[in-house]
Amino acid sequence: MEAVDGRVVVLAGGLSHERDVSLRSGRRVAEALRDAGVEVDERDVDAALLPSLRSDPPACVVPLLHGETGEDGALREVLELLGVPYVGSVPAACRAAFDKPVAKAVVAGRGIHTPRGVALPHETFRELGAAAVMDAILASIGLPLIVKPAKGGSALGCTVVRDAVDLPGAMVNAFAYGDTALVERLIEGQEVAVPVVDTGDGPRALPVVSISPDGGVYDYTARYTAGSTEFVVPAKLSTELSEECARVAVDAHAALGLRDLSRSDLMIDEDGTVWFLEVNVAPGLTETSTVPLSVQAAGLDLGELVENLVRSAAARSRA
Repeated sequence: MEAVDGRVVVLAGGLSHERDVSLRSGRRVAEALRDAGVEVDERDVDAALLPSLRSDPPACVVPLLHGETGEDGALREVLELLGVPYVGSVPAACRAAFDKPVAKAVVAGRGIHTPRGVALPHETFRELGAAAVMDAILASIGLPLIVKPAKGGSALGCTVVRDAVDLPGAMVNAFAYGDTALVERLIEGQEVAVPVVDTGDGPRALPVVSISPDGGVYDYTARYTAGSTEFVVPAKLSTELSEECARVAVDAHAALGLRDLSRSDLMIDEDGTVWFLEVNVAPGLTETSTVPLSVQAAGLDLGELVENLVRSAAARSRA
């Protein structure tokens, strides 16, 4: 297979709440690419980045920034202004996927099940009266609920609410990480993650990963503390359920116009219905992240897979 022509810049870090996770993802991918024989330059996002990209353009950039600064499409807009090839989805698709209520509406239009919910900006919540709004939520959607920032990742600001007295604190927690909170009916069952990759032959789902956190909730600690969550890949599901999870993930990827790599987070309820929760355009690639586990279960090498994505992105740019 033809080698990557030139160096690859892996972007990690940034200033979001997920900086540490991004740095861990960046180190993992950089090491994997080097093991595959690729020249790699690891860079943070700072004032020196753009002059460097202009003066010494790389063959490709791999953005591994998590959180708003890396997943809202803005950085990719700038890379396109510079004419620098990059792995991942285009800016408009990133914006749609990163905004959870928008992503839910788009995939629901494809007939995919999504939990009933409401997106509430902080201003609306305050101006209409917090108590009245929460009463309406409880009366209409009911308990249990999950409250999360409408934009964000790594389960930061997410709270499961099983008792009405806990709803105010959950709203405050979500607003600490963003100006809009998404309040959804909690779907209980088996949580799974399904990566989707496309190296030029069309999007395909990798093996389904089942997620069973020790504390019952897949929060930030459960995601990034080794040993605190049990991952099984391929998930112990029936062939029909595995195929349905794969279909939902690929359909969500296509409906949102995503490219190269994504990871859909799904829930399977006790009736066997698959629910779409959210999709990530820059999924974590740390030692405890689900995507590398799925890549390994598929018999693939992470470095070679990212190298193929880099090669595809560079060819796309030339075309």
